[in-house]
Amino acid sequence: MPILDLFWAMLWFFLLFAWIWLLISVFIDIFRSDDLGGWAKAAWVIFVILVPLLGVLIYLIARGGSMTERRIGEAQAQQQATDEYIRNVSDGGDSVADELAKLSELKSSGALTDAEYDTQKAKLLA
Repeated sequence: MPILDLFWAMLWFFLLFAWIWLLISVFIDIFRSDDLGGWAKAAWVIFVILVPLLGVLIYLIARGGSMTERRIGEAQAQQQATDEYIRNVSDGGDSVADELAKLSELKSSGALTDAEYDTQKAKLLA
């Protein structure tokens, strides 16, 4: 009999953990949702707090599909921002060596004086 008690205790613990995770996910979705106004968000929060089980189930039925769409959209936006950052850092920005080479060309062509060249070189190397 103690094994069965352990099984039931673990089952209830798992269900409690799943319930807390679901509740947090619903609250996160409520506050991140752009298509809900402030009053609608407040109403959903109050409903979920006052009647937790029914509130979460109704929220999942009413807005569950859009939860997935919002999470996918956020993940895609983050991926695009990361890709753009990586592209800017790797390709768009000139390295210090490239900048020094340009400064050297400007100095040799006479466009920069020695003082200007030294000042710009110090800025690049700092």
